[in-house]
Amino acid sequence: MSVGAWSGGWLSRARRSVSPNFGPRPPGIDVDLIVVHSISLPPGVFAGTAIERLFANTLDFDEHPAYDAIRGLQVSAHFLLRRSGEVVQFVSCDDRAWHAGESSWRGRSGCNDYSVGIELEGVAGGAFDDVQYKRLASVVRELAARYPITDVAGHEHVAPGRKDDPGAGFDWPRLSRSLGRRRLRFPPR
Repeated sequence: MSVGAWSGGWLSRARRSVSPNFGPRPPGIDVDLIVVHSISLPPGVFAGTAIERLFANTLDFDEHPAYDAIRGLQVSAHFLLRRSGEVVQFVSCDDRAWHAGESSWRGRSGCNDYSVGIELEGVAGGAFDDVQYKRLASVVRELAARYPITDVAGHEHVAPGRKDDPGAGFDWPRLSRSLGRRRLRFPPR
C-alpha cells in the first residue's frame, strides 16, 4: 500500500488501542529499523486482552502468577499482530515506543529511538501462523513506503543474551521471500 494508508504515524487499517508508554523520537533521527518481537500473556495463552492491558498500564498483575515477573513494567510496541491476523496499533510510528529496552543494532545503541516495534502473538521459539507472516509482510511493506526502512531484526538480535524472541520458530527466510525485491537487511543466519 502507498503512503495513503497512513493518518500521520497511524496505519489506517490497524485497530487503535492507544498506549501511554511512548515518547518523542530524538530530532533528526530516521526510522530505519523494524524490530520483531513475540508476546503472549499469560505465557502460551493466545487471544484475550492481557497484552493490550499491559501496554495500557491497566493489567492486574495479581491475575496470574506469571505476571510477577513483569509487575510494574511500563512497555509498549507500535503494533501487535494477533494469531487471528488482526493488526492492533498502540503508538504512532512517528513516536518512540518502549519495546526494545537496552539494545543496539549494527553499532547503534538505543534502538527505540530509530525503530518500529512489531509484536507477534506467540511464544519465543514457537511457530507463528500463516496469517501472521502475511500481515507482517504487509505491515513491513507499508512501513517501508512511509519511512526509510533498511533493516529488520528480532528482539533477540538487538538485545542478545537479554532477550530471545521471536526465537528459533520464526522463519526469517520466509519473511524475506514474501517481501520480494525490497532491499532490506535481515539478521545473519
